[in-house]
Amino acid sequence: MAVLLTCKDVRLEYPSKELFRDVTLGVNTGDRIGIVGKNGDGKSTLLKVLSRHIEPDGGQVIPSGNATVGVLGQTDSFADDDTVEDILAGARTAAYVWQADRKARDIVDELLGDVDPGATVGALSGGQRRRVDLARILIGDWDIIMLDEPTNHLDMGAISWLADHLKHRWRPNEGALLVVTHDRWFLDTVCEHMWEVHDGQVDPFEGGFSAYIMQRVERDRLAALAKQKHENQLRRELAWLSRGAQARRSKPKFHVEAAQELIADVPTLRDPIELKQMATARLGKQCLELYDVCVDRGGRRILSDVTWNIGPGDRIGILGENGTGKTTLLSVLNGTLKPTLGHIKIGKTVKFATLSQNLTELADIEDDVIRVVLGRYKTYYVVEGRKLSPVALCERLGFTRDEINARVKDLSGGQRRRLQLLLILFDEPNVLIMDEPTNDLDTDMLAVTEDLLDTWPGTLIVVSHDRYFIERVTDNQYAILDTHIEHVPGGVDEYLEKLAALQKAKAGRAQAQAAGAAPSAPAADAPTGLSNAERHELKKQVHSLERKMKSQRERIEKAQAALEAADPYDFEALGEAQAKVQAAQDALSDLEDAWLEASEKLEG
Repeated sequence: MAVLLTCKDVRLEYPSKELFRDVTLGVNTGDRIGIVGKNGDGKSTLLKVLSRHIEPDGGQVIPSGNATVGVLGQTDSFADDDTVEDILAGARTAAYVWQADRKARDIVDELLGDVDPGATVGALSGGQRRRVDLARILIGDWDIIMLDEPTNHLDMGAISWLADHLKHRWRPNEGALLVVTHDRWFLDTVCEHMWEVHDGQVDPFEGGFSAYIMQRVERDRLAALAKQKHENQLRRELAWLSRGAQARRSKPKFHVEAAQELIADVPTLRDPIELKQMATARLGKQCLELYDVCVDRGGRRILSDVTWNIGPGDRIGILGENGTGKTTLLSVLNGTLKPTLGHIKIGKTVKFATLSQNLTELADIEDDVIRVVLGRYKTYYVVEGRKLSPVALCERLGFTRDEINARVKDLSGGQRRRLQLLLILFDEPNVLIMDEPTNDLDTDMLAVTEDLLDTWPGTLIVVSHDRYFIERVTDNQYAILDTHIEHVPGGVDEYLEKLAALQKAKAGRAQAQAAGAAPSAPAADAPTGLSNAERHELKKQVHSLERKMKSQRERIEKAQAALEAADPYDFEALGEAQAKVQAAQDALSDLEDAWLEASEKLEG
């Protein structure tokens, strides 16, 4: 292990804030470091200091020998008339060098498959421009790579690819990676060390994000009682890491036994049965029902044959690549876009609220003081059985007293996003639709937002590329695959497997067609031997059986409860109760057999 970069006694001050005070750090070969902290505490500035793009007011940053550093900032320095191929050529000594390198070609194909190499930067979308900059860094040969929010503008499949690339880019004990990101799944997957930037200091932690959370909880447990509220929030975060979907699907990077002991007295994240009962009381039995919905946009079909029943209290995550129609689907669900074919039934008591990607909801109050805005709402709201004022809820979402007295237009992007969510919840909708809600939020505020949503009693529909957030706040995930909506009970892992299979099938058909031969594989949405009508009928049958199985499981639970409540000395009553349990279980088994048979036919 060799030292690649040393940062010694670094001090940096701005007129309104001291960012770093006597910070000493080292970057060694083999380091994979994630950098976290609150918005404004200096994460991006730290990268700029370490890469020597900013000179500190005191101390030194000393690279070792000829160590090379590649930096992906939050913005690029491209000119509008620069071409993509020229930018990529500039990452190496000559264009032919990267084009002759198979690994570099794979990187460009993965990130820029939809981008014309001869296109100018001015003609690219913001997402394409960002991916060009990321490709420029990744095809370069660097000893240290520093990435500032690399997952921005990437869909979940591309984020998964990037994590795998960075994990295997160097051999063990070679190269070094420093990454600033709010994507907690990415941090846990890629990083082996964490740096927390706070109060002018940078504290190192061993392990990925999960280990960092555990160590930070322990540190806060030993702190003064004034930090008790903050500690409880972190412990709830840790409870999710240990009990949630991520812990079930991947090996935890810390001792689960120790984690379980730490969180033994932490309540469950949410009670889905209680929330559904509350949602039904507010919504009734009908929420959203889609029947054979098709949507065409720009001359092509975006969604095909969507039949879907979204009930009161359902918490749904929607997955899909960029451009597959996730935002379009949200517009159909909230009634702002009429489908091309089919129809949608919206319950009479449904009250929608949509958290959009932009911040247009705040346009009319830009010049208002936040405290004045809060005064226009109810005097209190009930949260977790307690009455909280709008100001108290605002403070719960991380606003200080001084910030509450500021004008909306003076807020940072993360603060505006939090205020946007809070004002939407103050309107008390019963169906909340969220389109990329994690934008601009740091990891602490993401945890606070998740905690707030845990007790929200309504139907929740979320589109996000933040894998951790999706699995944390939703109970079921659905994916848009080849214009169809598919339930993915296995969550993001199952979605990525289905996406890879679909892409492989498409590539095989394209290759066969290019060679003038018949496609070697059947279309993903037309299994061998099934007509479209037969496939549609089977899908309806599968969905119907799933609903019946759900109802039958509820009957089993009631029958078992009746058996437990029966008089243990009344053998006749016990026998009848046991017979009802057995009959209910047999009926469920028959339904499961029918579901399996229909599913196998549908999959071909």
